[in-house]
Amino acid sequence: MSYLHNIGQYFLMIKAMFRKPTKWSVMRHLIFKDIDDLIINSIGIVSFIAFFVGGVVTIQTALNMTNPLIPKTLVGFATRQSVILEFAPTFISIIMAGKVGSFITSSIGTMRVTEQIDALEVMGINAINYLVFPKFVALMLYPFLISIAMFLGILGGMAACVFGGFASLDDYIAGIQMDFIPFHMFYAFVKTFVFAFLLATIPSYHGFFMKGGALEVGKASTTSFVWTSVAIILLNYILTQMMLS
Repeated sequence: MSYLHNIGQYFLMIKAMFRKPTKWSVMRHLIFKDIDDLIINSIGIVSFIAFFVGGVVTIQTALNMTNPLIPKTLVGFATRQSVILEFAPTFISIIMAGKVGSFITSSIGTMRVTEQIDALEVMGINAINYLVFPKFVALMLYPFLISIAMFLGILGGMAACVFGGFASLDDYIAGIQMDFIPFHMFYAFVKTFVFAFLLATIPSYHGFFMKGGALEVGKASTTSFVWTSVAIILLNYILTQMMLS
């Protein structure tokens, strides 16, 4: 029953997020601050991981193509498919559940512990709109991060392929261009928007409704990471089944 209560409370929070909006002059500054904290500050770690994991995907693909009859262009093709369909949208989102999700939960949870949320509510401010809505808007720019991850993943694969001597640059580029299906990009970005919504709301829920003191802030951050990751994996399966099968 507690799980059903939590789910109901989560959907009520989403509904409250759009009610009684904060003045735009205040909200604008909150949105830009969250864009800086959640998107801009994540570019470095996303770029680093995407580049090197793209290289690892290429190396593992090339090393498993031992049959001389298999064309070298399949290395680029397999890397492109892996990065665009699964690695960039899903793998990066799980990493971001740890980085961004923990930040959101701890920042809102700290405000709960220090009674700042109670002060907002006493002043007649919709605290959920004030705290959660800017993060929701900021994470609508999340596809920008995933686009960088896609580009650098394929670029890292190209570097690993050429410098590792697995295939020529022309073969790799030909593989990237081979049998490209534009719908796969649409599918990847639909997943990205869904995951962005989860990244904004689930950690916010665990931070906003936490109880206890400073120790519980850390526990809430861990719990939010676990449940955000579970939700991402489950919805990844459902969306893949719906859109690609």
